[in-house]
Amino acid sequence: MDRRTLLKTAGAAAGLAALGGAARAAETCCSAKGKLMFDNAQFYGADGKFDVEKGKDAVEALCRHHGYPIFPGMREGLWVSDYGTGQFAKLGLAAYIFINNVEDRYMMMDIFLLPGQMLPEHWHVEGEGNPAKREGWLVRWGASHIVGIGEPNLPDEIVIPEIHCGGTAETRHDVLATPGMFVPLAKVGSEHWQYGGPEGAIVTEVANVHTNSGVRHADEKLNDFFLNS
Repeated sequence: MDRRTLLKTAGAAAGLAALGGAARAAETCCSAKGKLMFDNAQFYGADGKFDVEKGKDAVEALCRHHGYPIFPGMREGLWVSDYGTGQFAKLGLAAYIFINNVEDRYMMMDIFLLPGQMLPEHWHVEGEGNPAKREGWLVRWGASHIVGIGEPNLPDEIVIPEIHCGGTAETRHDVLATPGMFVPLAKVGSEHWQYGGPEGAIVTEVANVHTNSGVRHADEKLNDFFLNS
């Protein structure tokens, strides 16, 4: 097989894979008047275990809804987790890290939040020779409630799930960030969390560097799961 034929074959296979992903995403996402809706049960198998591929299907559905380009290798590179809660639709995270340069200390990643999904409250400490993470968030599509230290103003529509510290969070100062808004971390080492708006959110995070061992979660169960996963 020559190079041209090989490239054509590879392209066809990639196209079929993309169509398969689109079909799975369509099955994952229900639409009512153009709104995204997800049923938590669809993310779990008969054994009750979180199905990472179904989580990725939901991310693809979110991306297609907003017109975010699904690029080659994106699905494979997605990190998707329910933090062991069994409630991915309410609490979890999907992220794609484009770069995490430990030597020169810079990173960039995109965060994908489903509608009404909470990214758990956490903060960053020094780890593996790196300083505590400095970071900020640029909302690209949808809307995200970016919550941190400051005067409490959390709106009633944000319902912290019971699986997160019994339905509570330490920090309750909310900034409703929409496309084009950049929100920096209020203070290095301070607690913060996010919550997807009605159409979810796709958020670009920029920071100095990320180390998993330097992350601490307010909920001890989530913290143990994250550090041991």
